[in-house]
Amino acid sequence: MRVLVTGAGGKLGKFVVAELASAGHELVLTDRSWPEAASRWPRVTADITDFDDCLRAADGGFDAIQHLASIPFPTDHPGERPQADRLGLPFDETMRTNIMGTYYLLQAAVRRGIGIFVMTGSNCALGSGYRISDSPFPFQYLPVDEDHPSFVEDSYSFAKLATEELLASYTRAYGIRTYAVRPFGIYPPERRRSHARRAGPARGWDPFLWGWVGSEDVAHAQRLLMERASEVRAHDVFFCNADDTVALEPTRELIERFRPELLPLAERITGHMALASSRKLRETVGWEHRTSWRNALTS
Repeated sequence: MRVLVTGAGGKLGKFVVAELASAGHELVLTDRSWPEAASRWPRVTADITDFDDCLRAADGGFDAIQHLASIPFPTDHPGERPQADRLGLPFDETMRTNIMGTYYLLQAAVRRGIGIFVMTGSNCALGSGYRISDSPFPFQYLPVDEDHPSFVEDSYSFAKLATEELLASYTRAYGIRTYAVRPFGIYPPERRRSHARRAGPARGWDPFLWGWVGSEDVAHAQRLLMERASEVRAHDVFFCNADDTVALEPTRELIERFRPELLPLAERITGHMALASSRKLRETVGWEHRTSWRNALTS
């Protein structure tokens, strides 16, 4: 397949590019800047918030788009504004890039006749992370899955949830096959090693549920959904999470210590079991999480 990869210069990009290339796909890479050395693949410098840039990037006879480009945190969140200021990002950058950028790219896909669109979404579409209010996330069951209701409060989580529905609308209206992958914290090899070296006892409840996934495993999920699009539902959303957590303690112990009121929901939780299930992704395309951070633990 001939594939356009947006955000290819980002941290996940090199893993998706390597995964697609190893499977024999023909790639064109796009980003608004290129921090790394030259690639064997053609590059297009483009900003997805510019519709003309999207049209130009998509004009290459593509079969599919792998959409990785996004702002990875809420730039208007009270706790995240210092980071946004350091990066020179205005308060509305997350909404503008993540929603309008995806919209422009979908419009370009329609105009260029591109039939498959796979987006790197986020576990934040659930709404348990980046909470702004003092109200805890209202879990209805554990582990959560794609059917669990979302209760988002911040712009990043809202944008990820909204673009999932945007993809669904383009499937209904134009017949594009669209898929959103909801990865948890993405861990490349160096982050797995670093975490193993520094891992210690949990100090409080993790709003991101101690979730994680290997970069290579996210890339594998995105390739499988693209390649098997004709075999599965025309639109769908999938959590992409390790079966493990990033915590040293067993998961039920973490719940007992930090959110004991959730214990009645945790009857099925054993060992280091994840609090978000990737069962749907496994059953739909045969995905398996293959990386580990625990094998780098030192005694």
